[in-house]
Order: sequence, then C-alpha cells, then structure tokens
Amino acid sequence: MSVQDPTAASPGGASAGRVPPPPAGGVTIAGTGLAVPQKRLTNQDLERLMDTSDEWIVQRTGIRQRHVCDFSRGESTYTIAAAALRNACDDAKIDPATLDLVLVATMSMESTCPPSACRVAAALGTRNAGAFDLSAACCGFVFGLNTAYGLMRSGQYRRVGLVGADTLSRFMDYSNAGRSTAILFGDGAGAAILTATDDPTKGVIAQAMHSDGARFGDLYIPEDERGYPEGVEHDPAMVHRVQMNGQGVFKFAVGTFPDVIAQTLDKAGLAAGDVDMYVCHQSNARILDAARKRFGLAEDRLYVNIDRYANTVAASVPLCLHELRAAGRVRAGHKVMFVGFGGGLTWGTSLWQL
Repeated sequence: MSVQDPTAASPGGASAGRVPPPPAGGVTIAGTGLAVPQKRLTNQDLERLMDTSDEWIVQRTGIRQRHVCDFSRGESTYTIAAAALRNACDDAKIDPATLDLVLVATMSMESTCPPSACRVAAALGTRNAGAFDLSAACCGFVFGLNTAYGLMRSGQYRRVGLVGADTLSRFMDYSNAGRSTAILFGDGAGAAILTATDDPTKGVIAQAMHSDGARFGDLYIPEDERGYPEGVEHDPAMVHRVQMNGQGVFKFAVGTFPDVIAQTLDKAGLAAGDVDMYVCHQSNARILDAARKRFGLAEDRLYVNIDRYANTVAASVPLCLHELRAAGRVRAGHKVMFVGFGGGLTWGTSLWQL
C-alpha cells in the first residue's frame, strides 16, 4: 500500500488545493480618495460654546477648523468610510466589486458587530470580499498599510481597499468641561487602493510598529466602570468621552515621533533627505514642526493640513496622502514615509517606494 504525498502535483500537472508561492512582484498605491462631513466647526464657533479663543487654539495646535458629522442625518464612520473608498476606486479606475479585501482602520466604529468594514464592503458591492476593522487609534492607517502589504505579499490578495475613518465628535463634550479635547478633533475618512504589481521594487522598504499599553491612561475612552486606569474613580460624566493627559501625550509624541522615523531610516539604510515626503499623523502643528527641524527637512517635505481638518485620528494620514497625490507632490518613483502615533499608546511607520 502506497501513501500519496499530499503536496505532489496532480496527474494533470496542476497542484490540487495547493497555495501558490508568494509572487515575485510588489505592491503599489493605485488610487486614493477622501470624504469629510459637510458641516464645519470653526474656532469662532467654539468660542460661542466654551471659554476659548481662535488665537489660543491656533497658537497651541495650529487648528483653525474641523469637520463634524451630522449624526441626525445619517452620517457616521461607515458612511464617510464608504464614500472615501468609492472615491479611491474611481481614482484608481477600478470596479469596487473587484476588491479582494476591505480594511477599515477606526476607533469609532458604529458597533463591534458587525465590523464597519463589512458594511463598507456591502455599500460598494464588493460581493464576497474579506472585510475587517483594524483598531490602532491614530496609527490605524499606518498599521493598516503594513498589514495589507504583508497579506498581499503572501500572494493571496491582489487588490485591497484600505480606509482610515473616524468620527470622534460623538465622543466630545462641547462645553467648558470638555474644551481641552473638543478643540483638537474632527471627523473624516481617507482611503487608498493597493494593487499587486510585477515590479518588485514597489512597496514597503522598511516599517515599524510599537505599543506601550501600560500608558493607556494618557489617552482613552471609558465605556463603563471597567475602562478606567488604576487609581481613577468611575465618573459617569467621563463615560464615552475622550480622556486625555495633554502634557503626557505631548511628551510621548515629541519623543517617539522623531525616534521611530530615525529607526525606520536606519532599517532602510537611508538618510532623512533621501525620503521625498513624510506623511504624518496630524495631532499638533508644533510636534510636526519640531520633527521637521530635527531632521533638517524643508517645509515642503513634511505635509501639514491640521489647520483645515484638526486631528482626524486614523483618517489624518490618508487625508494628507490624497491631497498630496492630487497636487502631484507624491507620485510614482518617490520614497514616502507614513508615520503615526497616538492612543494605545501606539506609534509606527511604513516607508514606501511608490
């Protein structure tokens, strides 16, 4: 009695049920898109809601306005995520039904079940595409780029829709009690279409993903009495409201942001000036400017749009990416480093050869 080798080719020459080897090619960003709510909340609007001023906000954050959802009209994380992905498909000139996988990076999904990605996939008619949410706060889209790239390099997926979308306005208190956080955040969504290519030089050159969960108390949203850091008493007024140690988060970002850039450059064997564009999470204009100066970068090498969108969490990096591509400032042949840092605490990079 002989035993058949389960990995052997079938008599007809085909490998029955075998997983194909990873392709020799790479991955490219074929299209991008964005979607933001129509309603804008300016600093002047906030002056009428709380004790603050346009000058104070701009001086400390660089923010002048933010977009916020009108939830009474059906706007939500899933609706703007779907709109952004649809726009990205149009930009890439592909039918959404041809996507193999839909990933939505968000920390403000409508529900834990179903994932927002499933609803986004259904809205775009992607039929049986895989879909799941990825929660890494402000690092969501950057971690999503690394995740999608790894899955595509396995050879199992050739066309992935990646969205970063968040609607933190639903967790804000637009009164004096919540002014320290309400001035910072806006709603939005950005998306990218990643496609397999025969060119092996395209895709991730180097990447980094880190976390420090012991410091989660610097930035969190409690859902019930179990969601507080040790030593913090349950306060019903804090439930479903962003809680942030502003000074702690600022110090964390100022330290980890340039360090993770340096780490990634070292992995890639590149100097800071070898990277054509730095597409970074937009949390504070002062943090971005400090990092730019540390590496001796010209102002046009590190993009800033926080003045118009505020901190849109997982959406901030893809919003920047789409605007840069639309303006022709990021294009094929460029080296682009995506950088995120935020709640978790999390921080990371994804350095691409476009």
